[in-house]
Amino acid sequence: MAVFDEMQAEGGDVRHPYRRFHAWYEQQVPQTLAAKAGEAEGFFRRTGITFNVYGQDEAAERLIPFDLVPRIISGREWAHLAEGIEQRVRGLNAFLDDIYHDQEIVKAGIVPKRLIEGNEAFIPQMVGFRPPGGVYTHIIGVDIVRTAENQFFVLEDNARTPSGVSYMIENRETMMQMFPELFAQNRVRPVETYPRHLRRSLQAVAPPACKGTPRVAVLTPGIHNSAYYEHAFLADQMGVELVEGSDLKLIDDRIAMRTTEGYLPIDVLYRRVDDAYLDPLSFRPDSVLGVPGIMDVYRNGGITIANAPGTGIADDKAIYSYMPAIVEFYTGKPALLENVPTWRCAEADSLAYVLEHLHELVVKEVHGSGGYGMLVGPASSKSECEAFAAKLRERPGNYIAQPTLALSTVPILTESGLAPRHVDLRPFVLVSDQVKIIPGGLTRVALKEGSLVVNSSQGGGTKDTWVLED
Repeated sequence: MAVFDEMQAEGGDVRHPYRRFHAWYEQQVPQTLAAKAGEAEGFFRRTGITFNVYGQDEAAERLIPFDLVPRIISGREWAHLAEGIEQRVRGLNAFLDDIYHDQEIVKAGIVPKRLIEGNEAFIPQMVGFRPPGGVYTHIIGVDIVRTAENQFFVLEDNARTPSGVSYMIENRETMMQMFPELFAQNRVRPVETYPRHLRRSLQAVAPPACKGTPRVAVLTPGIHNSAYYEHAFLADQMGVELVEGSDLKLIDDRIAMRTTEGYLPIDVLYRRVDDAYLDPLSFRPDSVLGVPGIMDVYRNGGITIANAPGTGIADDKAIYSYMPAIVEFYTGKPALLENVPTWRCAEADSLAYVLEHLHELVVKEVHGSGGYGMLVGPASSKSECEAFAAKLRERPGNYIAQPTLALSTVPILTESGLAPRHVDLRPFVLVSDQVKIIPGGLTRVALKEGSLVVNSSQGGGTKDTWVLED
């Protein structure tokens, strides 16, 4: 399978974005770089940058492996990518506003009604309500892949509670500490400003009840959540409070948090709690993670919730398959970033094709994430494909399928030197009164030779992502 090597051009020449790095690398002592890799692991361990693996008794808390070789993108490449990402997130927010109001896109026959009203991520309590500033999804992670033809495609949208930004920032800080000379030689655009931009973006969508400077807080499910490190990190970096549901209560039609000065009202709550657990009076009555009554306060203009409840429908992989048409419907222009070709297994013809070519395809659950609940056909045995085919026939609407992509490769550091590995990219986007795209993002890398699975829960790692000033 042909792949696009992001460092080496055909004929063995080093591509322009990597030339200065490659010249520097050629002067390095392999033992020194190996020692630096050990230093980086020690730094992450001391800092506590871990994630939890659910369903496993041993080694439940793990480090995400970090590779020292940066992924480097030219300024011109990034400009094209950023333009397409901005168009996409504007389309996403317009779509969310529409489906909770007039559903013009359904009336136009572009998105089937069953995918909206029959979707478990569709929140009826949001119907007819428009969040402050008209923003539904304030923080978005757009997963991007680069194919053999050197084209960028969107693999999926993360519009609910995208994670990984703390790794993006810590990866950069680690690289700057260990290799300051590289940053002196390369004009790399900053990512460490993200927390400041995040706070500014959240304050810009304060609710009508806000008086004065908006007070922001981060709501976490607690220390046992897989992304707790990130929740604490972002609250600390923004200079705001990290709270749990037990720290909050309804007082005078506002949601207030417990402080040493008594209870103080919150204007903007960056929640990292799923919709179902957000308000036991509106959703799951057994939830102890959320705040009783917060949905009423929200609908009455007393608080902004970021991201808004109900945005998870935009993460649905069946909805994803309509995204180019959705973007064009709301922006009036063809999508600058295309989707990966996708078969909707709910459609009889597509299901027949997928079942016949299962050994060639990647099949995913429409609500799945983290690399779970999927089949990578070329890497699966005949019996695994047969078992998955039975699940497909039983619940075809629960799956979509995509071709096995020839993901681009970037070099990683191995004992024998640089070696190519497959990667994807998750840029992070902030939406308020403006759209702010952080130049870079989280590059996830499949550390196993030949592997296409980049998820940390499935053995992948991360690396620093450089966007150069051309």
